[in-house]
Amino acid sequence: MLSDPERETIQQLHQKGMGVRQISRTLGHARATIRQVLNGSAPTRVPTGPPPVALAELFKEAEGNVARVQELLQERGTDVPYSTLTHWVRQQGLRTPKPRRAGHYAFAPGAEMQHDTSPHRLTLAGKTVRAQCAALVLGYSRYAFMQYYPRFTRFEARVFLQTALTFCGGAATRCTIDNTSVLVVAGSGPDATIAPELARWGALFGTCFIPHAIGHADRKAHVERFFAFVEGRFLPGRVFTDWTDVNAQARDWCETVANAKVKRSLQRAPAEAWVEERAALQPLPKVLPPVYALCQRVVDTQGYVSLDRNRYSVPERYLGHQVEVYKYLDRVQICARGQTIARHARVMEDREQRVTAPGHHSDLNRRAHRRKPSPTQSALLTDAPDVLKRYVAALIERTPGQGGHRLKRLLEFQRSYPAEPFLAAIAEAERYGLYDMTRLESLILRAIRGDFFQLGSDDDA
Repeated sequence: MLSDPERETIQQLHQKGMGVRQISRTLGHARATIRQVLNGSAPTRVPTGPPPVALAELFKEAEGNVARVQELLQERGTDVPYSTLTHWVRQQGLRTPKPRRAGHYAFAPGAEMQHDTSPHRLTLAGKTVRAQCAALVLGYSRYAFMQYYPRFTRFEARVFLQTALTFCGGAATRCTIDNTSVLVVAGSGPDATIAPELARWGALFGTCFIPHAIGHADRKAHVERFFAFVEGRFLPGRVFTDWTDVNAQARDWCETVANAKVKRSLQRAPAEAWVEERAALQPLPKVLPPVYALCQRVVDTQGYVSLDRNRYSVPERYLGHQVEVYKYLDRVQICARGQTIARHARVMEDREQRVTAPGHHSDLNRRAHRRKPSPTQSALLTDAPDVLKRYVAALIERTPGQGGHRLKRLLEFQRSYPAEPFLAAIAEAERYGLYDMTRLESLILRAIRGDFFQLGSDDDA
C-alpha cells in the first residue's frame, strides 16, 4: 500500500505530462499500481470509516482473535477487511496498551546502590546445578559485584552484602531492593518492614533498604541489566570445581571485565567512575563483625547435631548435652560451656550428609576392636616367636571380649619366668588346647622344676 505523499507525487508527475511507464521507472512502483492511483482504485494505507461501536465487545467475545472478530461481523452483515480490523484494534489499544514515555533516574555519587538476586544454571563439578546469583551495583558509577550461593537466605544476604560493600569500599546511603521475603517481613514498597537483623546490619554500615513499588522493577534497572550481562558474557562456556572456584572466578570477572568495560551511558568504565564515587560512600566500620548464625542443638544418641539438614559429629562424651552451633559461610563450629569441642567444613550444596571427624566416635563393632592390638598384646608380641603369636591369637578368639585379663597374666608370666620353660609350656598348652592361665602357670613351673631344680636321689644324699 502507498502512503499519501506517494500518491500525491504520482498525481503531480502525471499532471506535468509524465507517462505511466516513466513514472514507474522514476518511483520504482509497478505500472499497474500507478494506473490504480490515477484511476482512484488503489487501496489506502490507513483504513477509512469509523470502527464499529461494539468492536471492544466483539474483541472480548472472540478472546482476542481478530480473525474471529471478522467472522462475527460477517454474521451480522458487515464485511470488513482483516487489515482494517487490525488497524482499529491497534487504534483502540485493545491488544497491547500504547507505549508510555520512559523516565530516567539520575543518582548523585554515594546516593544509591541496587541489590537483587537471580537464579542461574552452573556447571559445577561435572553436573548442572541451580544457583542464586546475588549482585550489588552502585547507582552513580555502575560499579558491580556478584557472588553465587546454593540458596539465598537472610544469613547469605548478610554474608554477601558485607563482602560486596568491602569490595566497593563503602556503602551508599540507600539500597533499592525488590519485595523479596528474604529482606522484607511485612508490607511492600517503600512502606515495607525490613527484617530486624538486616535493618541492624544496614545501620552498622550506614545504609537503609527501600523496596521499590510493586510493578516498578525498572526502579533497579542497573542491577537487572547487570544480570543480563552476566548471563550473556560470564556464564557461557565456564565450568567450576566447587563454590569457592565459582566465586573466585566471579570476583575476577567483575574486576577485569564488568567494571573495566566502557559504558555508553557513562562514556567511561565503571572503575573510573567508582574512583570519583568512592569518596562519597559511607565508610566501612573499623572492625568488621564476623557473620554467623547461632543455633542451639542437643547432641543425639548417635553423636551428631543437625544443621540445614546435614549432621556434624560431636565427641561421644557430649551425648544428650545442649551445645551451641555457630554457622559460618564455609565452616561450622560447635561449642559447649564456652569451649570449642568440634570444627567442621560446612556442607553447602548437599543434603542428608554426615560429617564425622576422626576421634569423635568409637567403633561400635567389637570385632573391629579386636583387630586393633591392645597395649598388652603389643607388648607380648614384640619380637615374639611364632608359637607365642599363634597362642595369643587363639587365646583372644576363645576369650569373651578382648581377653584383656588373660593377656595381662600371660604378660606377667613372660616377664617373671625364664624364656625357655615359658615357651616350652606355651608349646605344650597349644598342642592340647589349654588356655586356662592357672594350668598354664603349672606347666611353666613344672618345666622350671625339671630344668633348673634337678635334685639328687636319696641314695646320692
